[in-house]
Amino acid sequence: MNAPSSEDATAERVEHTPLYDLHVELGGKMVPFAGYCMPIQFSGGIIAEHTHTREHASLFDVSHMGQAWLRAPSGVAALMERLVPGELRALKPGRMRYTQLLNDDGGIIDDLMVTKFEGADGTEELFLVVNGACKHGDFAHIEKHLGGEAELEVLPERALIALQGPQAVVVLSSMLPDVADMPFMSTRHLQLEGLDLMASRCGYTGEDGFEVSLPGDAAADFARRLLDLEGVAPAGLGARDSLRLEAGLCLYGNDIDTTTSPIEANLTWSISKRRREEGGFAGAGRVLDELANGPKRRLVGITPQGRAPARQGAVIHARDGGEIGMVTSGSFGPSHGGPVAMGYVRVDHAEVGGEIDLMVRGKALPAEITQLPFVPHRYYRGPKS
Repeated sequence: MNAPSSEDATAERVEHTPLYDLHVELGGKMVPFAGYCMPIQFSGGIIAEHTHTREHASLFDVSHMGQAWLRAPSGVAALMERLVPGELRALKPGRMRYTQLLNDDGGIIDDLMVTKFEGADGTEELFLVVNGACKHGDFAHIEKHLGGEAELEVLPERALIALQGPQAVVVLSSMLPDVADMPFMSTRHLQLEGLDLMASRCGYTGEDGFEVSLPGDAAADFARRLLDLEGVAPAGLGARDSLRLEAGLCLYGNDIDTTTSPIEANLTWSISKRRREEGGFAGAGRVLDELANGPKRRLVGITPQGRAPARQGAVIHARDGGEIGMVTSGSFGPSHGGPVAMGYVRVDHAEVGGEIDLMVRGKALPAEITQLPFVPHRYYRGPKS
């Protein structure tokens, strides 16, 4: 992950999450990220934090993300479907969906998680979690298009803590027993000693895990209690980035943005049959055309040969020398055991196994188009029969 130095953090006006003091106490190397001062790593280093997450459980501060409720007298899911291609109306209460806010040209304004709940008055309501760097624009976009029909309640005082790794369920259930049987992509309202929480079984690492939304003034104590449990260690932005890259998960601003469509970004799986047939969402013209006729470019996994990683911005060439695309994310994959990358290439060069060259420091680095993810996902899929 390319991040500013810790010295740069003092040169910008950045906000602090509710866990800032705890990060400093734990020796976090703080950097500016999405308008906040966040830890890129702790004393053990990025590779150690990455490996700990794959083998045990790591605590990540994701309180920079935007959280909000969207409510309407009736049909709030149908209203939100005007702005996203995801299937929201069919969601059952407590279930969540990954989708994208699209502009009229089919480009991705942001990607987000949407959970449906039943409100106290019996009407449905949606809980939204959006990316930190985009949240102000996202909420303004939703207000602009739905403000006359739905109420958006932004929750700036809420914290969000992610606990990721194969031991996450054991650890969290020791404090919150009801999370033990939660399905993947579900959310529950829970209480801990009178404190109202929301726990979601999801994450951004490819591992089983949870994200817990809670009042900011209770976040540090909650995090300390988790860190006191066996097998839990803090992790920063660097490990979060290498974990998500190995898992083949897109990073907004790198792998997806307002110029890329969900089809180009290999997010077709997030668009249900009904939405493909009916359309009716922003950017549907481009999305449905690319579904029918194919996009001109596609996001692919890339495995460079050797040990040198290819970073964001590296130009991709076909073996005959012609330029065919660009790397959007690249790093060393500790669990993979070598460099990994993602990038967009012309569709006629997107076949898995294709040989390409990456231009790194003026030299052609041999590489191969690879099936994503680089490391298998280990999400919880339910009890084994």
